[in-house]
Amino acid sequence: MKTLVWVEHDNASLKDATLAAVTAASKLGEVHLLVAGSGCSAVADAAAKIAGVGKVHVADDAAYENALAENVAPLIASLMDHHDAFIAPATTTGKNIAPRVAALLDVMQISDILSVESEDTFTRPIYAGNAIATVQTKDAKKVITVRGTAFDKAAAEGGSGTVEAVSSEGDKGISSFVGAEIAESERPELTSAKIVVSGGRALQNGENFKEIIEPLADKLGAAVGASRAAVDAGYVPNDYQVGQTGKIVAPEVYIAIGISGAIQHLAGMKDSKTIVAINKDEDAPIFQVADLGLVADLFKAVPEMTDKL
Repeated sequence: MKTLVWVEHDNASLKDATLAAVTAASKLGEVHLLVAGSGCSAVADAAAKIAGVGKVHVADDAAYENALAENVAPLIASLMDHHDAFIAPATTTGKNIAPRVAALLDVMQISDILSVESEDTFTRPIYAGNAIATVQTKDAKKVITVRGTAFDKAAAEGGSGTVEAVSSEGDKGISSFVGAEIAESERPELTSAKIVVSGGRALQNGENFKEIIEPLADKLGAAVGASRAAVDAGYVPNDYQVGQTGKIVAPEVYIAIGISGAIQHLAGMKDSKTIVAINKDEDAPIFQVADLGLVADLFKAVPEMTDKL
């Protein structure tokens, strides 16, 4: 069985999300990668070094520079004549491309898988992760997105895949890239950080969030996250949100401060290795999943912790 994996990149470097997708693909059989971009030879070379990769297909064309799904999906569909499955990481880009590929192939997409049980059977979360469904497909071609936190990352070095150029499908003229506003931070990226410090609605306002959460995160070298309630209240930007409708994270340590633990939030962080919760409400649901819990006033406890680090 041959599986084609979408390589997520910025035309200069390969994104970590790809490595988990490669691990999932390896459970199905032979792994091929697709690098579609503009001036992306460095990415193709890095992709060929990933352990377990047999072949890297490269489509170098200006039409793929910004990974517009309307241009990329037809390219992937054209390559599926020689592949049995297509896998993309369940990132914003992957979830934009995969449904279009499924539509072009006229098959059912299997989203956000947690494990590969066999060539046609997978598990995926439902009801905000409170239940796990086992899904079996009879489609000849499979289109799958992978939850990156559920699979180990493949080794980025040690592979010896061959690089092969493929023909471009060109610009389909359906959409155009206007611009991107990308938040820049010296802190680690939220989805790949080993430590995450998240704040919730109990912080009351954006100024308190900045004064209490950020110093602790800086001392720990951690990424900063937030609950949906904190984002909706305007304390922090949307890209901080952890949860079912935000980012899915699984760091070594997740520190939840002033977060009650709504199902929506738990769905995005409960796979973390160690969960630390600070909340003055001893009955808060967050304590049911926490490995370490502190019932205390966050406005006193967190600055004290920060000072002692």
